Amino acid sequence: MILYNVTVSIDNTVADEWLQWMKEVHIPEVMGTGYFMANQICRVMEDEDTGGTTYAVQYTCRSLADLQEYQRDHSPALQQKVNARYAGRYASFRTMLEVVGVNVERKEQE
Repeated sequence: MILYNVTVSIDNTVADEWLQWMKEVHIPEVMGTGYFMANQICRVMEDEDTGGTTYAVQYTCRSLADLQEYQRDHSPALQQKVNARYAGRYASFRTMLEVVGVNVERKEQE
């Protein structure tokens, strides 16, 4: 499995509206492409005041090939919608992660 992580720092003046738009519009559009099995939004918990709020928006897909096809065929248009709406009020970067363990638990030593 591949985890596609988009880290976004959004200006506090639009952070609440951005989060609502992500939940109601953007993420449903991304999921509607059919490439992802699940998604989640995480708020980065930091004490540092940068004038923005940072989120990690994570999408799970079956394979790197699926992610690459999504990035080639769908991502540019979807990113343009975000930029048209929030230009100059956010910064983002993307990370592709290979999932190598899920729900790993520590076993007691015998």
